[in-house]
Formats: sequence, C-alpha cells, structure tokens
Amino acid sequence: MTMANPLLSLNHSEWEALCDGCGRCCVVKLEDEDTGELHYTNVACQYLDIETCRCTDYANRNTINPDCAILAPDNLSILDIMPSTCAYRLCHEGREVDLISEELRVSNRVISRRYVHDDQLPDHIVEWISTNP
Repeated sequence: MTMANPLLSLNHSEWEALCDGCGRCCVVKLEDEDTGELHYTNVACQYLDIETCRCTDYANRNTINPDCAILAPDNLSILDIMPSTCAYRLCHEGREVDLISEELRVSNRVISRRYVHDDQLPDHIVEWISTNP
C-alpha cells in the first residue's frame, strides 16, 4: 500500500501557508552542463523584496518572470530543485517541517538580479543554499 502525498491533501490556503518565506527558491540557480549538478547563487530574482523575502508581484510572477519555477500540486516534479530546507520538500519527503530560523532566510544576504550580468553569475555561487537533504 502506498502512502498518499500529504501535499496533495492541502487546500489552497493551507498550500500557501506552508511556505516559510525563506526566499531560497527565488535565487538564480545554475546547472553544470556536464554533471547536471545544481548550484545556487546569492543573486535573487529582481522581483523578490530582499528584506521581506516576498515576491513584489506574486499573483503575476510567472508572467513577469517566465523563469519563475512555480511549485503547485500539479507540478511537484520541481521539488528536486528546491532547497533541502523547503517546507514543501520536507513535507513531500515525509520529514518534519520546522519553523524556519532567521539564518535560513535570504533576506539581506542576496543581491538583485537586476545588478548582475549573466557572465557574472558563476562568481556568485554560494554553498549556504543546498538541494541536498
């Protein structure tokens, strides 16, 4: 007997409330073309409010930023690119979801994408964000 995914039982309000607001999903990610390994940068989407870790236009995020990875009950396949601390990922993996500590938030630890050119992104790879559990 297989267990039902707990994420699929959430209503819209519960789904939105699960987000801990860390902002880690809003940083630019680079994929190594040879290994497929994902690297996080300290460069955040230009629409992320760096102090509050909230999208400045959440309702239209996919329209204003086509690269925005929108996690939804019908798109759980992108959980593997979410940081290991992501509440959605933890819940999906059957692990305990803790309240986020302030040091896990990206607030004031990232710079806006509008100030970084594409060829500078590799210089901004950081280790403090990880997809590894």
